[in-house]
Amino acid sequence: MPQHTLPRPICAHCDGFPKVAITTGQTTPDGHRHTITADCPACRGTGHTTPAELIRVGR
Repeated sequence: MPQHTLPRPICAHCDGFPKVAITTGQTTPDGHRHTITADCPACRGTGHTTPAELIRVGR
């Protein structure tokens, strides 16, 4: 039976693509490229944002 969960809003900063691989321009001795991964700082790598109604502010 499928679960009915509410859709979460997609992050406006990364458009739902929270993790990217960036090439450094260098290659290894066997010809592969060196890559590093980067996460979206706004959604912390989840691809979704938390609705403002759910954020607790103050005490």
